Amino acid sequence: MSRRYRRRKSKRRRLIYNISALLVIAAVVVFIYGPSIKNTGETSAALADTNAANETFPPAAQPKLLEVELSPTAKANPKVERSIAEAMKHLDAKPARIIKAREMLNETLSLAMSSQQRASVKKQLSKLADKWLFSRTIYPEDTFCSAHQVRPGELLSTIGKQFKVPYEILVEINNISRPKALRASETIKAIKGPFHTRIYRSTFTMDLYLQNTFVRSFPVGLGKPGMETPTGLWAVKDSGKLIKPTWTDPMSGRRYESDDPDYPLGSRWIGLEGLKGDAVGRTGFAIHGTKDTKEIGTASSQGCIRLYDADAILVYNLLVPVYSRVEIVE
Repeated sequence: MSRRYRRRKSKRRRLIYNISALLVIAAVVVFIYGPSIKNTGETSAALADTNAANETFPPAAQPKLLEVELSPTAKANPKVERSIAEAMKHLDAKPARIIKAREMLNETLSLAMSSQQRASVKKQLSKLADKWLFSRTIYPEDTFCSAHQVRPGELLSTIGKQFKVPYEILVEINNISRPKALRASETIKAIKGPFHTRIYRSTFTMDLYLQNTFVRSFPVGLGKPGMETPTGLWAVKDSGKLIKPTWTDPMSGRRYESDDPDYPLGSRWIGLEGLKGDAVGRTGFAIHGTKDTKEIGTASSQGCIRLYDADAILVYNLLVPVYSRVEIVE
């Protein structure tokens, strides 16, 4: 065997050894770090989704759980049926566990379900709201409603600001006939706000939430073609809540006074300020009542959100400037 052939054979063996060693090292790296790299990517995507969802409300008013409006499924979701049945058991208990049933049904709204199931869950939550929210009853386990003892010199407006709700709702649920005559050491029911709303353009519906919990739905009228109500996130304007304000029609230029026979705004006006999405920079938009009930459930306004007048009064008594958010989606 010649010296040249031995050198060539030795070089070939070293090359094969080096390639084999590199392959072994690569396999070890993939085995150890591969799953971590994949999970890091999935975690980043999940965090991105979470951050995007959290941008809907500022940190101070961020609901812990908002209903996820998924496309209705053709079939009923068995898990939803089980949740509803379990909630009904809490309501049938002696005494009824109202808050437990509320929490269970509210969490159920985050599941995919048929439109019939969603309507049923919301209906049950609306009925429960009459018990735990729109009454003087305070349930010990409720984190939203509590007893508040009035301090000397304390006004209902001051208490409302403390809890981020309008004083009008405190007057209503406590059956206070003379707000200015509030007595020191008197105990009243307080609500821990703020309230928020979400409006669906596709169904002409407004859903009301207390923080993260669904309260009830209202039918609405929205902007007509060419003047659609902008989607996006809005805040109730500071000093934007008015009772029968003077209004000038931007189309005709006509000025309406509150006592005009054909005054079109109903009895309440809730001015909005655009924060995100198509709402940014938009002005003149509001939630208000209407005397023409045929407008509700239709696209016929100049972009504002119209409510039956009784509903407009209730929403007015619940939304608070600066803190309450109005989200408009398709």
